[in-house]
Amino acid sequence: MEGSVARTGFHGRKLSLEAAHTYAAQVLERFGASAGNAAFTADALVRAEADGLGTHGLTRLPSYSAMAAAGKIDGHAVPKMRRVAPAVLAVDAGNGFAYPALALGLPALAALARASGVALMAVRRSSHFGVAGQPVEALANEGLVGLAFSNASASIAPWGGKRAVFGTNPIAFATPLRGRAPAVVDLSVAKVARGNILAAVQRGETAIPEGWAYDREGNPTTSATAGLAGTMVPMGEAKGTALAFVIEVMAAALTASTFSFDAPSFFDGAGPPAAVGHVVIAINPGAVAGDAYLDHLERLALTVESEPGARLPGTRRLFNRERAAREGVTLTAGVQRALAQMGFVEAAGVS
Repeated sequence: MEGSVARTGFHGRKLSLEAAHTYAAQVLERFGASAGNAAFTADALVRAEADGLGTHGLTRLPSYSAMAAAGKIDGHAVPKMRRVAPAVLAVDAGNGFAYPALALGLPALAALARASGVALMAVRRSSHFGVAGQPVEALANEGLVGLAFSNASASIAPWGGKRAVFGTNPIAFATPLRGRAPAVVDLSVAKVARGNILAAVQRGETAIPEGWAYDREGNPTTSATAGLAGTMVPMGEAKGTALAFVIEVMAAALTASTFSFDAPSFFDGAGPPAAVGHVVIAINPGAVAGDAYLDHLERLALTVESEPGARLPGTRRLFNRERAAREGVTLTAGVQRALAQMGFVEAAGVS
């Protein structure tokens, strides 16, 4: 593989966070995104990369670009927001990227939660949700408890079945903590993110670890291409697919959006817009626990951390984030090669 990289002239290279943002926005604009939408999307991808979540980081640029170029994502969409009940917001992403829609709705959602105690934002006609932990962490930074649900194109079979019905369907939760960064739980119902298989294919690797995926016939496979064409192994077996059902209801049924089994792939430009849904819930903990919430929660946090080897959910991302701020992130040869094959020519000044 290294020889292949050398022959094509591409090699992984380090970029500062600022340079990575510039590069990602440049790519997205080249393939049909407006400057504003490209900036929101680049920000989300670079933050994912900085947090060590590479499957939702820069590796998504080729697939996002392909979808924008084909019109599967409307790169110039302008999201619209309506208040449909005292504590409920409806956001129409306009078949565009998810990130501008979330950026529009989150401040209003936080304000409603402070006033009402609980508020809900329903996003429809959207696309890939990205790192589900990002919007709930933003709420936790505002002193709120956040929950998020999204569905994705089908890649997981119901337990005992062979045909993909559910997506990897992320669910995320975040809570503020006293005097430090929020605790963030961000789960996919797959044993591993499907983006891990995509990244392996982009790197030219033919094999994936055992236990990640099934082929089209429902047989366990270690082939990256067969796994990408087949289904993912759910976490917790039957419990994982039960949780996928809950998320499907919260994200797709509640927003009258596309079910996973009808959604096109998030990895290419083929097919219609995904038109999937997301739901984000914000809770004002002070409405029920008062000022005692953070003190009470700190006892739980310290009890967890007192166990040797234990840590609070989301702690690793903070270490990764600090390192990325110092050292930058890696733009892989695979991503550069894929974009070059799509006709992207990098502008000067990104290094």
